[in-house]
Parts: sequence; C-alpha cells; structure tokens
Amino acid sequence: VQLQASGGGLVQAGGSLRVSCSASGGTLSTYDMAWFRQDPGKEREFVAGIRRSGSSTYYADSVKGRFTVSRDNRKNTVYLQMNSLKSEDSAVYYCAAGRPALSAMRSASMYYYWGQGTLVTVSS
Repeated sequence: VQLQASGGGLVQAGGSLRVSCSASGGTLSTYDMAWFRQDPGKEREFVAGIRRSGSSTYYADSVKGRFTVSRDNRKNTVYLQMNSLKSEDSAVYYCAAGRPALSAMRSASMYYYWGQGTLVTVSS
C-alpha cells in the first residue's frame, strides 16, 4: 500500500487546514488509520486515529476539540481537519495504516505503511 499525504501549507494562527491521505495499491478499509506529526529533533507523536469502519476515533489531548479525523473508504482516503491552529501545531504530518490493538493505536511502531509527510506551518 502506498500512501500519499497532501494539503499541507502555511496558515495563520487560528486558521484551518485539511490534510488528506490517499492510498494506492491496497484498500484502506481493511486498515486502521492514524495521523502522526514530527518536528525536527523530536519524536514522532500521535495526533489522531480512526478505526477501520470509521466508527471510533481517538485524539491526542493537545488536539482534542480542534482536530477531526475522518475517512471515506469509497475514495480510499483519510482526512484530518485542523481548526483553531496554533504555532505549536507546526510540523510534518504523516498518515499511517496498520492493524494495531486498541491499546496500541498511539504507537507509531504498530503501523505498517506510511505516507511521505506534508508540512504544516502555522504562523503566529
């Protein structure tokens, strides 16, 4: 499965942005999906996750209430809607596909496939 993340860019603090992750070579509906982000020199951190059916979603405390993860399995695409963006949200955002246990959804090592990342820069 090849994942392609897109939609990153430069946005002012308080603004919104939606990043997308599309897949080829496989069917995303058979995978749980997650978004991670990484600043240079820092570890990759979990942002949001969504189970295969889309019925359950999970968020890092730092983005809860501001970010929404969703998926359209017919389009083989996962989205991350980011609202009320803050400067500390600036990072490279990666989508990932895997089949982690519920308790391990926040662990990057549990995901098999990764997109190339899309840069989000929030100016203050």
